[in-house]
Amino acid sequence: MSETKIDKKIRRIHAMERKWWHNKVAYQIYPKSFYDSNGDGIGDLPGITLKLDYLKELGVDIVWISPIYSSPFADQGYDISDYYQIDPCFGTMDDMDHLLKEAKKRDMYILMDLVVNHCSDEHEWFEKACEDPDGEYGNFFYIEDRKEGELPCNWRSYFGGPVWEPLPGHPDKQYMHVFHKKQPDLNWENPKVREEVYKNINWWLDKGLGGFRIDAIINIKKKLPYKDYTVDRDDNLSCIDQMLADAKGVGEFLGEMRDKTFKPHNAFTVGEVFNEKDEELPDFIGDGGYFSSMFDFSTTFSSMFDFAGTSFGKSDKGWYANTRITPDDYKKCCFHSQKRIGSIGFLSNIIENHDEPRGVSYYIPEGECSDQSKKMLATLYFMLRGLPFIYQGQEIGMENLGVIPFEKVDDVSALDQYHVAIEAGYSEEEALKIISLYNRDNARTPVQWNAGTNAGFTTGTPWLMVNPNYTQINVESQLHDDHSVLSYYKKLIALRKDPAYQETIVYGDVIPYLEDTHNLMAYYRKGDKTLLVIGNYQTQEQTIALPAPYKSVLLNNYNDVVLNGNEVTLHGYQALILEL
Repeated sequence: MSETKIDKKIRRIHAMERKWWHNKVAYQIYPKSFYDSNGDGIGDLPGITLKLDYLKELGVDIVWISPIYSSPFADQGYDISDYYQIDPCFGTMDDMDHLLKEAKKRDMYILMDLVVNHCSDEHEWFEKACEDPDGEYGNFFYIEDRKEGELPCNWRSYFGGPVWEPLPGHPDKQYMHVFHKKQPDLNWENPKVREEVYKNINWWLDKGLGGFRIDAIINIKKKLPYKDYTVDRDDNLSCIDQMLADAKGVGEFLGEMRDKTFKPHNAFTVGEVFNEKDEELPDFIGDGGYFSSMFDFSTTFSSMFDFAGTSFGKSDKGWYANTRITPDDYKKCCFHSQKRIGSIGFLSNIIENHDEPRGVSYYIPEGECSDQSKKMLATLYFMLRGLPFIYQGQEIGMENLGVIPFEKVDDVSALDQYHVAIEAGYSEEEALKIISLYNRDNARTPVQWNAGTNAGFTTGTPWLMVNPNYTQINVESQLHDDHSVLSYYKKLIALRKDPAYQETIVYGDVIPYLEDTHNLMAYYRKGDKTLLVIGNYQTQEQTIALPAPYKSVLLNNYNDVVLNGNEVTLHGYQALILEL
């Protein structure tokens, strides 16, 4: 019998070079809000160590910890003042060593955030650059002469305003910051900068780190010489994305970093990538690529920037002009990205992280959040091909804060967007509602461990407000409830690791089914077995035809399956995983 097209594709997938991390499940920790062990209101490294058994029981193998380096926290630790030190608010280097040791005992891998597009303006390098802009360390940054009323280019920083700021102590000079003004960009064109970065990476990997999540790494390549781009707001500035799309040659830096650091250690790396072209995907995540995996922010599909739609409908004008994602939009984003990547490599699949709102509040239509809809959304993203990432609290279905008073907003991006909305003519009440959906505080509120004081996160005063719904949504109440969101995530993870289905779920193909059916997302996973994943993405029942009889129900977020011949009637937000 001759091979079918499907058989050939499966054989091609199976020929992929197998890696130690392919069958793993990853979990992101935002340490400031995870668990506070000493009552100072801030989560810490000992707190993470205390919860390793909880993560192990959940089924987690890889733990990514957002920045814990020394920092003045202008951008919540993504402004690093010393890459070799743990910030005292999180503990000590001894605490870090203990965490690495305890994780290893449990066959778990710890990732840190690698933030090397920029450092803090309180880093020794920048302080020396300010002392002597024309000296060795001046060339560690982008420093230019300053003329009143003129800028080297009209690029807008991610946090609003121009990327140029006067250099402290030198009114005739200015420096570049693509992010916060306290985050000066490092000059990767300087080999000495790259050498220092690689030295630090190897220092951590030698210590026992499993790898890194790599922050904003595409930004390390600038378009030189500087040039202006099309103005897209009344501030006469241009979105930084225009420059990034025009910059060429980042692969030279990324390949060098891989060869001198990650590759010799067989480390796992996941890059925050955007603006890459289809033909560049093998270079990024193919066999021997720059990274093991990536969070994809491609702009190739009608402004649907990433595979899970986390940036769908976002406008250069500001949050007030964003378009809310629909179930059909989400489906298109996922299928487009899966088709685009194919068998080239693995994406890291998410529905939320520290920079995005809570997935259940973003992807589930307003007013329709329930345990059933949360489980359905979990099923749809988790069963896609790639490495599933769970963000802290996601496994219990934590939700957005909703509209909160302006004085309680901590997120610098939300504060900027509030003023953008006001300038666009919205009232204060309307501006608060606009930022409520995208406010990064939504994902940064403390993890809700129990219904006690401060959700069991701390015995002190939390650094950021606790979501008031913690008495209804918390770990303790779900631990021994077989129908809870937490228990459902455990079942999803157990299915992915089941030896009978692991080959298909990890390496199998994704083929859409009934792709044009409104508010339905369904797809096959085809490998040595054939599975059908179905999600009824609405509150109303929906009847669909099954493509073939099913052998068994592997997972169901309801207690029943309503069959009528070869048709199945799905309850509102019902999710099914069937073996055909």
